[in-house]
Parts: sequence; structure tokens; C-alpha cells
Amino acid sequence: MLPQHINDIATAIQLALAPVFLLTAIAGMLSVMTGRLSRIIDRGRFLTEGGHTATLPQQEEVEEELHILEKRRHYTSVAITAFTIAALLVCLVITTLFLEVMFSAPLHWVIGVLFSFGTLVLVIGLMFFLREVHLATTTIRIHKPQTKA
Repeated sequence: MLPQHINDIATAIQLALAPVFLLTAIAGMLSVMTGRLSRIIDRGRFLTEGGHTATLPQQEEVEEELHILEKRRHYTSVAITAFTIAALLVCLVITTLFLEVMFSAPLHWVIGVLFSFGTLVLVIGLMFFLREVHLATTTIRIHKPQTKA
């Protein structure tokens, strides 16, 4: 019975590899999103804490940019939350795979539900990531330096 049990555990490890690779991808997305959030916050702080001097017409541009930064911050935060929930669900999938083998319990439906929810939440996170990137690229302002004539 012991050799069969070892084979079952080896099979569970093989089955857990795909979700582990998915976890790696989610960790990469979390890294990207936290970097974006950091840049958004830094830009917002620069604009609100006196890192620049603005005349009255420029103040309206600053307020508009702050509004856009707040939207971007919100989308990024939701994406980070979704990616984190997806990672937690994938971890539960891996744990359930091992529990199924260790206790010979029929947990296929639990694994399927957890994986489906994890994938759905991952898609939601990717949608918010796409929305934030779209907002960032449509509102970017690149100013050319003025040359002396």
C-alpha cells in the first residue's frame, strides 16, 4: 500500500505544477501593478505637496490630472485585490489537490469550483489592468522642451 500512496502523492505533485506556474504569472502581475501604483502615488504626491508651482490656468490642468490619477489608483487597487484573491484561490486548489490524495476524499468538484473562481477573478484583475493602462495611455502628456531661438 505504501508504494501506491507514494505514486498518488507523486501524481498530486504533478497535478499541482500547472497551478504553481499560474501562481508565478499572478506574482508577476502583482509586481507590475504594485510598481504602477507606486508611480501613481508618487505623481499624486508631487502634484499635491508643492513639488511644483502652478499659475491659475495650470492649476486646472493639475486638478484634472489628479482626478485621472485617482481613477488610475482605483483601477490599480482593484486589480491588485483581484490578483491577490486569484492567488489565494490557486493556493487553495493546490492544497485541496493534496488533501484529496492524502485522505482519499472525492474533492474534484471543490477543486473545479476553486479553479474556476480563481480564473474568473484573474480575468477581472486583467480587465482592470487593461482599463488602467488604457486610461494612462490616453491621458499622457509629453511636453517637448522649449528651445532657445
